[in-house]
Amino acid sequence: MGVRLGPNQYGKAEIRMVTVGRDGPVHRLRDLTVSTALRGRLEATHLSGDNADVVATDTQKNTVYAFAKQHGVHELEDFALRVGRHFVDGFEHITGARILVEEHPWDRITVDGSPHDHAFSRGGEERRTTAVTIDGDSSWVVSGLSGLVVLKSTGSEFHGFPRDEYTTLPETEDRILATAVTARWRYRDGAAADWSACFAAVRRALLETFANKHSLSLQQTLYAMGEAALAARDELAEIRLSLPNRHHFLVDLSSFGLDNPNEVFFAADRPYGLIEGTVTRDDAGDPGLAWHTLEAF
Repeated sequence: MGVRLGPNQYGKAEIRMVTVGRDGPVHRLRDLTVSTALRGRLEATHLSGDNADVVATDTQKNTVYAFAKQHGVHELEDFALRVGRHFVDGFEHITGARILVEEHPWDRITVDGSPHDHAFSRGGEERRTTAVTIDGDSSWVVSGLSGLVVLKSTGSEFHGFPRDEYTTLPETEDRILATAVTARWRYRDGAAADWSACFAAVRRALLETFANKHSLSLQQTLYAMGEAALAARDELAEIRLSLPNRHHFLVDLSSFGLDNPNEVFFAADRPYGLIEGTVTRDDAGDPGLAWHTLEAF
């Protein structure tokens, strides 16, 4: 039987890093999780255990920490591009890299009505993300967010779906709609983006559309959110969205002689509907390796 080595990569996963900017009395806190992965001429280590071309994953971790000190983090996308380009340009046998960065936000604690200079609190699940892929001289940037939990208590319907002998779900013209948004958007090739401004505009478009769009299905809401995000920033080529439907079921209180006009619900954590889709510009262009090895949805 003939076999051969297929596509492969390796790196250091989930490097936890906190940086504190101390250049004044008001400190700046950044809390990041960084994952590196390298590709290239790595046949020898797989086939014979020769590690001459293997940049140790510990070296990759140390590089992330050192670059944070030497260059600062600033924009996630620029930091990821710098780290990835270092490995591809610095080692002849490394031809590609994928750098993932997640930021865990912290808020300043309010004391006597003012944000504290160096005390923070963290709440919620939301993270800002970026995924940079480098292959030779080419690079692609996919940014996004995850864990953006949203809920609307009305303005959502679901009816007109097919029914068979296994269908028990009642139709409704007024339901709670809740989800935890994961979104990833690909920037146009060569786009000179203002990363933070793009993130803020896309996040705002996603939230405002979720709130304002009267929903006949979560699929309809997904498309409207994606369309609004692309309209908000011309630098974006496409956006991919994953929306788990966090079901809220009306509790039957009739056994207690109580009516329940859409006021008391059971919030179910699983199983859940999972709605996923992509909204793309007509002129988006070839994505190249932008989505290579990223989790599919």
